[in-house]
Amino acid sequence: AEGVDQEWFDWERWVWFPHGDIVGHVRAHDPDFLFFSGDQVYEGGSPTRADFTEPYEDYLYKWYLWMWAFGELTAEIPAVTIPDDHDVFHGNVWGAGGRATPEGLTGADAQDAGGYRLPADWVNMVQRTQTSHLPAPYDPTPVEQEIGVYYTDILYGGVSFAVLEDRKFKSAPKGLLPRARVWNGWPLERSFDAKRDADVAGAELLGPRQLAFLEDWAADWRDGTWMKVVLSQTLFANVATLPDTALTGSVIPSLPILGPGEYAEGERAVSDMDSNGWPQTGRNRALRAMRKGFALHLAGDQHLGSTVRYGIDAWGDAGYALCVPSVANFWPRRWYPAVPGGNREPGAPRYTGDYEDGFGNKITVLAVSNPTRSGKEPARLHDRAPGYGIARFDRRTRSVTMAAWPRWADPAHDPPYAGWPVRVDQVDNYARGASGYLPTVRVIGLREPVIQVVDEAAGEIVYTLRLAGATFTPMVFASGPHTVRIGEPGTPRWRAFAHLRPGVSGSDTLEVSFE
Repeated sequence: AEGVDQEWFDWERWVWFPHGDIVGHVRAHDPDFLFFSGDQVYEGGSPTRADFTEPYEDYLYKWYLWMWAFGELTAEIPAVTIPDDHDVFHGNVWGAGGRATPEGLTGADAQDAGGYRLPADWVNMVQRTQTSHLPAPYDPTPVEQEIGVYYTDILYGGVSFAVLEDRKFKSAPKGLLPRARVWNGWPLERSFDAKRDADVAGAELLGPRQLAFLEDWAADWRDGTWMKVVLSQTLFANVATLPDTALTGSVIPSLPILGPGEYAEGERAVSDMDSNGWPQTGRNRALRAMRKGFALHLAGDQHLGSTVRYGIDAWGDAGYALCVPSVANFWPRRWYPAVPGGNREPGAPRYTGDYEDGFGNKITVLAVSNPTRSGKEPARLHDRAPGYGIARFDRRTRSVTMAAWPRWADPAHDPPYAGWPVRVDQVDNYARGASGYLPTVRVIGLREPVIQVVDEAAGEIVYTLRLAGATFTPMVFASGPHTVRIGEPGTPRWRAFAHLRPGVSGSDTLEVSFE
């Protein structure tokens, strides 16, 4: 920790508050909506160590400083703020459904046991300060200890945001993986293969309640919704490497910062269970639900900016994600895989392309903001690749342009981090290989209709999408009959056509008139 209450503190170079530079640079983009993905409070050094003897006053003191720094933005621009582990005075938190950590445990031992180590009313206070302005939760039933929930959805400018709670329902790995000898989320047992052995029965990520919410949200395109975006604390992958000798991430702050063009050889993809690469089954369930709405994912926490494309059964068969850099970075993670990625774009850096992360999850890495000697002062701040992310949604083209920006960069004349911007089309967030196609739907008399495809045998919605035009050929992934719903959901102009059989693309046409 680097708080001002330590024995020695460099006031000239280490005071980055109140972050006026980054506030000004964000404002220069003229954003319509803000998302603060967690760790608004960093209990170890923003600006002092956590005071566990007076945690209520200490948290509010730290929270007031955050409001001082960013209040001029949030006073004018709609914002979502959600707490992460450091906001609740944890280094890592596996909420385990809201239970209390066992008495007598401290530090990593308490965290690894799962749950919250501070009182439930204190946790609820933290949540109220950061989330009380959000719409009502999808299901307000509290979790254990009467800790409240806030997962919900927001419709703004036709963009529908799902706000998730990555941590609250997530299982703690230590008790589920005794052979791994987990410490602070890291498997210390060298022979433990996280790709093969970590995905065990009973391990939850979002939990059944949030998965049900995602399924409903992905299918709901009422009120002019034309884009879907998931907001959560962190990425559903573990985009990080370490030297092969390192068993945990505790070495990260001491690793040398490389110069431009240099590469850290001999590193391996890690298995950090604080990331949402674990548990793998829970991760894949979340991604399957998200892609039913062609949803983009925006997240943070990893201290490493990245844009990836998720894969479930094959590389690139699920959605894209932007993980934003940290405003200030105490923990400069990095991504230097030992071998070049598969199917890289010509001329792209060797760390891009198709990979498996440390849990065996398929990811396609498009861009990463590795810590690099920047030549900017203070180097202790800027060499650790701090910054923020910008995502621009274009209704006309149904595309998203993402970028991770350096903290020091003036957007009026400086570029984003290398590798950005990245532009993707909305429909590419569901790129699963089709086994057939239903008749091409041609709509007359209704602008930008919604289409929903249902697998009749499974009784399951396959996907839902608002079209940019009037014609669409539905892809399907099973050979049986399907139902197509088309029109404007929630109104009389919403029609269903059942028992449609897949065939070759373009082989038949279904004309639907609303005139």
